[in-house]
Parts: sequence; structure tokens; C-alpha cells
Amino acid sequence: MTLKWEVKSLRDVCEKASSNVSQNQLANETGKHPIFGAGGFIKNVSFYHQDKEYVAIIKDGAGIGRLSLLPAYSSVIGTLQYLVPKDVLDIRYFFYYLSSIDFNKYKNGSTIPHIYFRDYSVEPILVLPLAEQKRIVAVLDEAFDAIAKVKENADKNLTNARELFELYSTSIFTNCGSKWMERTFSEVCEIASVLVDPRIEEYLNLKHVGGANIVSKTGELINLKTSKEEGLISGKFLFDSTMVLYSKIRPYLMKVAQPTFKGLCSADIYPLSPKAGILDRKFLFHLLMSAKFTEYANTGSARAGMPKINRDHLFAYRFMCPPLLTQKEIASKLDVLRRNTDELESVYKQKIADLEELKKSILQKAFSGEHVGANS
Repeated sequence: MTLKWEVKSLRDVCEKASSNVSQNQLANETGKHPIFGAGGFIKNVSFYHQDKEYVAIIKDGAGIGRLSLLPAYSSVIGTLQYLVPKDVLDIRYFFYYLSSIDFNKYKNGSTIPHIYFRDYSVEPILVLPLAEQKRIVAVLDEAFDAIAKVKENADKNLTNARELFELYSTSIFTNCGSKWMERTFSEVCEIASVLVDPRIEEYLNLKHVGGANIVSKTGELINLKTSKEEGLISGKFLFDSTMVLYSKIRPYLMKVAQPTFKGLCSADIYPLSPKAGILDRKFLFHLLMSAKFTEYANTGSARAGMPKINRDHLFAYRFMCPPLLTQKEIASKLDVLRRNTDELESVYKQKIADLEELKKSILQKAFSGEHVGANS
């Protein structure tokens, strides 16, 4: 039996509608009807705009093209748009079809990107008999449910790997030995660097490290450029491979690095020099990355505009400091565990990325007509 099917444009098989509701209008609203924004459910309100299931698409902002299948008797705010299929389409078939489209190719604007229905409404859609649409939906539901379960396990494993490292790190810094001594930061490290002019010839080809160049919670340095390449003009700290770099902005981000080269760093980064014979550099790195120190840094960095830890608060930090040899042993163990954790994270992140690609591949095949042959 040959299926009756045809290809139509999106604009021929759905209705679009806009919302003029802004989130700040909802403060005093109460009711039983959900309203949604780009981040999902906002609250229940007294009104609704759609009386049957629909697809909402983000039309403005960083998340343009992201889709949600939303319930009847609900609404969205103005950054989203309603897409309601006509009777020739099953709602879930319609949602899956839209999920196969790359809406980024219709992006306009750079400051606040947006997409227009008039542009993407030319997308072709394969219109099959409703029974066949439902069959395809059932197949996709089953496949995506299986993918979701695998992804959930990968997410859990990723979380567990991180928590294991944090738990071990915390235990090391709290289970003190008999020879550990209470110290303040000012006793064990210092900022010996002074600000230099990055326009001076001897500094032009040195790499510059700003907060954005340090990956949160990993210590990785990325996208480094020289002073000359960045066209730096304001004063920068000179650092070398004996120091640890600590970003004082938003300390909860835990941006700490151990550079292996001589360079310049932003004035918003502290180039910390451990005192010889007292503090091991690698131990200092792990201490700055510890949960206990981060909690301390956060409590002393409350600022309305930008959380920031000042020098006085930093150097007043008190901690139990082990002998130098013990510091080296602890740092070595944490280095190994961090490497193993990073490797596990890389595996799980790649697995999650592969699952997302698998979903895209399944959708592309489902709506490229490949499924028709099996039933024709």
C-alpha cells in the first residue's frame, strides 16, 4: 500500500501568534493557568492565550530557536512565539519536525539576536496521514526515552565524579595531622609583583591572562594572546612559573591557575608567590580551589555590583598548614585524582554530546523521507 503524502511549507500547516506579556507584569498575578518564559515555567496566572497544546519557540535572545511543547490553557511571555499546527498535523509530530530544523540559519541581529516566522516559515514539512504521523511519533518517543535514560546515567556519573574529588579534597584539608600548624595567608605567601606598563617593549610579546582566560574549577588557561595582540594599555602584574594566579572577581567561580611561563595578568588577578621553605606552590593551588577557602572568600566579597575579595580579607585567611613534605605529598595525590576526574568528565561529556548528536541524526532521518519506504 502506498502512503498518501505531500510536502508543504511550514506556513501552510500552522498558525503563528505573538505574546505581548512581559514578565514584570506578572508580579501580582495569581491563578491556575501556567505561563512560560525562555527558562521554562514562571508561575500560574489568571489568564491563558491558548486552549490547546502548542509549540513555543524562543524568538529573541541567546536561546533563539529553542522549542517547548506546552499544555493547553497556558501562555508564554513576549520573548517566545506560539506555533499551533492545523488539523492535518499531530502535535508531537509537529514538535519533532520543528526540532529537526536548524533555526540559527535564520538568525538576525548581533546584540539581541532574533528570528522571524516569515523567514523560517518556508521550511518544508512532510505531511503524512495522521495514523502514520502517530506511528513515527511512537518510534521517536521510544528512541528518545532510551536516550534520555542513558543521558541521565551519564549526567549522574559526571556529577558523582566531581563530588568524589570535592569530598576527597575536603577531607584532606579538614583531617589535620599532629604536626600541622595554624597559619594565615600573610605568613605563607605574598604578592611580590608590581604593576607594569604593558606597552613597554619588553612586555609586548608576553602572554596576558585575564579572568576570562581561566576555566572555572579546572585551572586551565585558554585563548591567550600577547599584550601587543590585545592592545593593552592599563597596568598589569608581571608573573612567572613560581606563582599561582587567583582571580579575585566572583570567587565562587574558583578561577585559579598555575602558569608554566612568564607573562602579564589583569589587575583583577592576584599573582601569589608562596614563601620558600614554607608553602608548596601546588599545595597553594589546591588550597585556593578547596571548598573551605571558597566559602571564606565568598563571605568576604559581598558587593552589590561585583563580588570581589580584597587583599586584606585574602591574607587574613587562617588554615591548618602541614609540613612542607606533607604538602607536596597531598598536592601530588590531588593532582593524580584531579587528572583522573578530568579524564572521567571528558568521557561523560563526550558521551552526552554524542547522545545529543544521535537525537539530531534520528530527527533528520525521520523527516528526510527515509521512513516512508518501509511502509510504501
